[in-house]
Amino acid sequence: MANSPGAQGAASQSRDPFVMDVRKIREDARKHMSDGPVTQSYGADRETVLKLLNDALATEIVCTLRYKRHYFMAKGINSEAVAAEFAQHATEEQEHADRIAERIVQLGGEPDFAPDGLRTRAHSEYKEGGNLTDMIRENLVAERIAIDTYREIVRYLGEKDVTTRRLFEEILAVEEEHADDMADLLQGRE
Repeated sequence: MANSPGAQGAASQSRDPFVMDVRKIREDARKHMSDGPVTQSYGADRETVLKLLNDALATEIVCTLRYKRHYFMAKGINSEAVAAEFAQHATEEQEHADRIAERIVQLGGEPDFAPDGLRTRAHSEYKEGGNLTDMIRENLVAERIAIDTYREIVRYLGEKDVTTRRLFEEILAVEEEHADDMADLLQGRE
């Protein structure tokens, strides 16, 4: 029965045929050149995405600053290895900030580097930590916050803005590595 003409017709009707109007795509590309990479097929609310990106930018800047402080303030037994980890994470967080700022500009927005708003826009907090263990703990908490907020952003973006979603997925993977590093450093200290 599966080979009957009626079954084959139903199967071909349920498929989503690939149809592309290249002439219309070309016309639209010329008509809306000032929109840069944001074409008519962009499915997300650009203002919402720009806000999410600017909040993530603030988060990455705050994380960079916290890791930098912790790098310079690390003291005590095994502090050199921990400080080196803090320095590496600070560099990676700054790279995330740069990539996010670049995406904001690609979407026609302006990256918000204003220091006075960083604390209110950032997902994570800037906690100094009184000793090496506190510093590690605060960084682990901040990484866990970034992981959960970035997962929510990835979920929200879905197929509406694949490029931004992939950017957050890539950053999310590094944040998970950072959390794992901090969890490893915290073992045996508590």
